[in-house]
Amino acid sequence: MDVRELTGETERREAVPILRQLWGHKTPDEVFAWTGDGDYHLFGGFVDGELVAVAGVLEKHVLHHSHHAWLYDLVVDESQREQGYGTSIVEHVEEWADEKGCEYVALASPQTKEGTHEFYETLDYYKWGYVIEKHL
Repeated sequence: MDVRELTGETERREAVPILRQLWGHKTPDEVFAWTGDGDYHLFGGFVDGELVAVAGVLEKHVLHHSHHAWLYDLVVDESQREQGYGTSIVEHVEEWADEKGCEYVALASPQTKEGTHEFYETLDYYKWGYVIEKHL
């Protein structure tokens, strides 16, 4: 899978239907708007030129995590799941974060999403409270 940052308006619009698989209660315009927020980095994973996965990340400096990347949105298109694309795009985010000097990649996940928690735990993330993180 080829992973790259989606910076142009056309690329970001292409990501909206996949993001709405996670954020279906938001309108396409709402989802598109936040992909253009200044500090939000949207990465796309492509297979044979087709966008199959997206990840939205913010680089942050806060006291309880120092310098870290916060993974807000990770979605693999429903028709493309269970093929390792989620792992690939998370690994890309980790490499990007490491290059930026981040100490962690962190995220929040609803307590009821046990399958999601298990996925991240296979990638060496760990739970503390309702936050999952990995030391880089």
